[in-house]
Amino acid sequence: MQLKKLIIILILASISLAFTLLDGQRYLSLDVFQRFYQDDPALAFWAYFFTYILLIPIPLPTVGFLLTLGAGALFGLWNGLLLASFASAIGGTLGFLLSRYLLRDWLQQKYGRHLRPLNEGIRKDGGFYLFSLRLIPIMPFTIINALMGLTPIRAGLFYLVTQLGMLPVGFVVVNAGAELGSISGASVSDVLTPGLILAFAMLGLFPLLTHAVVERLKSHRVYRPYRQVKPSQFDTNMVVIGAGSAGLVSAYIAAAVKAKVTLVENHKMGGDCLNTGCVPSKALIRAAKSIKEIKQAGELGIEVSEPKVDFAKVMARVHRVVERIEPHDSVERYTSLGVDCVSGQAKIVSPWQVEVNGRTINTCNIVIATGARPSVPPIP
Repeated sequence: MQLKKLIIILILASISLAFTLLDGQRYLSLDVFQRFYQDDPALAFWAYFFTYILLIPIPLPTVGFLLTLGAGALFGLWNGLLLASFASAIGGTLGFLLSRYLLRDWLQQKYGRHLRPLNEGIRKDGGFYLFSLRLIPIMPFTIINALMGLTPIRAGLFYLVTQLGMLPVGFVVVNAGAELGSISGASVSDVLTPGLILAFAMLGLFPLLTHAVVERLKSHRVYRPYRQVKPSQFDTNMVVIGAGSAGLVSAYIAAAVKAKVTLVENHKMGGDCLNTGCVPSKALIRAAKSIKEIKQAGELGIEVSEPKVDFAKVMARVHRVVERIEPHDSVERYTSLGVDCVSGQAKIVSPWQVEVNGRTINTCNIVIATGARPSVPPIP
C-alpha cells in the first residue's frame, strides 16, 4: 500500500479514536449554530451543511444520526430535510470515494478470487442492495459508505441511490429533531406533546416498516418474471421434494395441521438416514463397540476368548434394524396421515408448479429436501 494512503488511514483512525475516547459527541452542540441562526439564518444553514458533509466521511459513531437530528431541531422539518438529504448524500459519496481510493485496489488484489461472486452480484443488483440498506436505519451510515466503496458499484449510481434511499430515514429523524427543537418549556405537558410522541413512535416503528417494505420488494423482484404463469387455483398446499429426514418431518407437520401435502421421492422413503446413513451406521457402530468392550474385558478381571466377527451376520442385523424402523417412514404410514406420496423425479417449472411423471402439480408452497452428494475438493 502506498505511503500516502497509509498516512490518510492513520489520520482518519486517529480522529475516530480521539472522538470516541474524548466523548466527542458532547462537542457537537447546537449552541454555536443557534447563535449563527439568530444572526444570519443563511450563514447558519450553509455552515451546518458543510460541517455535515465534512464529518460524514470520517468513521465517527452515531454522528450521522446526531447531525440529522440537529438539522431538524435548528431549521425545522422541510429545511432540515433539504439540508440533511443533500449533505448526507454528498458526504456519503465522499466517504465512498475515500474508501475506494484507500482500500479497494489492495483488497481486490489480495482477495479478488474470493470476492468475484460478490462483485458480480453488485454489478447486477448493487443499486437494489444499497437502496435496501439505506432503508434500514440500524445499519451505520458510514460503514455502508465504506463497504460499498470496496465494491464495483458506480459512484454516480451510489450517489443517486443514497439521495433517494436516505429520504424516508431522513424524514423520520429530522421530524423527531424538529419536534425536539419546538419544545419551549420544562413542564411535562411541554415535553410530551403529541407531535413528539408521534415522532419517536415513527423512529421505533420505521425499522420494522422498512424491513417489511424491503422483503416485499425482494419478493416482487423474484416473482415478477413468473406472474403470467401463476395458477388461479392450486391442487395442494405444499409439495415436498425428497422423503428423507427433512422432507418427512415437513410433510408430517403440514399434514398434522390439516394441510394438503404431496410428497415426491425418486428412490427410497426415509432417504439416506434410514437406508444408507444414520440407522445403518449406528448399527455398525454398535457392533464395533461390542468388539472393543470384549477386548477390554480383561482389564476389568473378566476372562473371555478372542471375539470373532461374522460380517455377514453383522450386516444381516443392520438390515433387520432398518426393516424394524422402515414402517415409520413408509408410504403406507404417510398415506394414512393424509399425505399424497408420489414416486418419481420432480422438476420445478415455476414458483407454484412442480412436474412429476409428466403431471403438473399446482401448489402454494414448495419444500426442497433433496439432500446432497459428497464433493471431493480439488486438493492435489
